[in-house]
Amino acid sequence: MSKINILYVEDEPFLAKIVVESLQSRDFEVQLVTDGDRVISAFERLHPDLCVLDVMLPNRDGFSLGKEIRERDPHMPILFLTAKNQTQDVVQGFASGGNDYLKKPFSMEELILRIQNLLGLMKGKTGVPQVDEEIVLGQYQFWPQKLELCHGETVRKLSHRETELLLILSRHRNVKVERKTILREVWGDDSFFNSRNLDVYITKLRDYFREDQGVEIVTLKGVGYRFVVS
Repeated sequence: MSKINILYVEDEPFLAKIVVESLQSRDFEVQLVTDGDRVISAFERLHPDLCVLDVMLPNRDGFSLGKEIRERDPHMPILFLTAKNQTQDVVQGFASGGNDYLKKPFSMEELILRIQNLLGLMKGKTGVPQVDEEIVLGQYQFWPQKLELCHGETVRKLSHRETELLLILSRHRNVKVERKTILREVWGDDSFFNSRNLDVYITKLRDYFREDQGVEIVTLKGVGYRFVVS
């Protein structure tokens, strides 16, 4: 069985050494890149199974790299590592194509679990349910298997998590869906970190539907959401 190939981008030598050795000891194949300018060429050469990107890098930042990688491969799992922890940084990370976000300092156990979780999602172990047909949401067309949300001629590529979240909301349209239900179905638990992630994704989905005032994600304070489609 072939090893999982990880493209790891980090310019701190000490941290990079620890992470590379830890991943290799768990039978991952790891390619370390230390310069932002060399990441895309390495990505094209390696065709990795997953990318772990530091945000602060020489020459190019991890967010811009994540966005370019996402454009080249819409299904590539991307995990950002960063010392930043402000809400706007989390939002920027997911807007740049990230599937997950881990704040420094972190434990190797948590990094491994997050990597395994992303790989599981992308291989369909806990991924997007098989829904082949179009789902009409007001003026929008949602294609879960294509990971696409269409409005007229505009086609927006969605991440796996965005697709899973929108599927749950679509199946509960115009009725209450509890926040803890969403967290457990999409993230696997309702921890504080995942709860913040959910806030980010809800903000993004609201922005995606801004062209149709008949589609709204209503917050039910202390309870959850109601996805209103008129």
